[in-house]
Amino acid sequence: MYDYLIVGAGLYGAVVAYEMTRRGKRVLVVDRREHIGGNCYTENVDGINVHKYGAHIFRTSRKDIWDYINQFAEFNHFINSPIANFHGKIYNLPFNMNTFNRIWGVRTPTEARAKIDEQRKEIVGEPRNLEEKAISLVGRDVYETLIREYTEKQWGRSCCELPASIIRRLPVRLIYDNNYFNDPYQGIPVGGYTQIFEKMLDGSEVRLGVDFLSEASELRKMAKRILFTGPIDEFYGYKFGPLEYRSLRFEHKRFDDTDNYQGVAVVNYTSKDEPYTRSIEHKHFEFGKQPFTIVSYEYSHEWSAGEEPYYPVNDSKNQSRYEQYKTLAQSDSQVVFGGRLGEYKYTDMQDTIIAALKELTNEL
Repeated sequence: MYDYLIVGAGLYGAVVAYEMTRRGKRVLVVDRREHIGGNCYTENVDGINVHKYGAHIFRTSRKDIWDYINQFAEFNHFINSPIANFHGKIYNLPFNMNTFNRIWGVRTPTEARAKIDEQRKEIVGEPRNLEEKAISLVGRDVYETLIREYTEKQWGRSCCELPASIIRRLPVRLIYDNNYFNDPYQGIPVGGYTQIFEKMLDGSEVRLGVDFLSEASELRKMAKRILFTGPIDEFYGYKFGPLEYRSLRFEHKRFDDTDNYQGVAVVNYTSKDEPYTRSIEHKHFEFGKQPFTIVSYEYSHEWSAGEEPYYPVNDSKNQSRYEQYKTLAQSDSQVVFGGRLGEYKYTDMQDTIIAALKELTNEL
């Protein structure tokens, strides 16, 4: 008999497994995939660590969380400085003085602020949709160049049809700084993310290629408590209907005729000229010197059953449906739900670690 059965070998499950085994608990971890690490999984291809499920850049404003993750790997000093490609023209992200100089030719923060304030006046009253919300924050020109078509590719619908609530804020920096994040701690593990999960799960029994829901009747008997990090709606057989997600498809390409394809780790394609939303050149995460390179293209599409869910569609309809599942889950004393899919919310890596450690506190 195991003390805990953890369903999902991603970051949430791995942190809980590590902390439980450290406290002498007997833990079994199962995952339907054939590898550990969840969406953080990296595969070493001839010395380049490929982020198989999209770019994962660790960052946090909390030193305790930075120290926590650094016990499992050495992190480099990578700074996320993506660029946007709009009809072949290159813009810096996030929106900063380099961006505004490219769009308007302005050179000083005062000139940039005046341009933004002038264009924000187009929206009068409370924004009714995402388009109006974005224009009210950064103006029409920035919206049309860097937000509208990218967002419509990402969500598969017009910005006029998307709720304003999707955008809480848009970072505007009136300085010449291309660092995407404000967090003081940021980097990539030297050697990729998979090693972190190998160390976290070292004290647990791990079974891969196991679909918990197909074997639930037997697996439930094997542990006193169960942590389920998969989709909560799937766990309950979509009793109240499926929760909606956006999904992603990745196309990985190796280029042997060049060692530097795009000159930066991440490029956002903000026009509909390209069907993909981003391209990722993995070697730049670790300052690689290999004579070849690997680039991944990211395509966003509507999720359907059987596909990997990525981004929860947190509108009022889906949130209300999730609350029904959450209430139902409270009636099962053996099972707790956690993680991005178990709690139906998108979280960054540092937030996942914080939530997992909090769950641990509740369990002990």
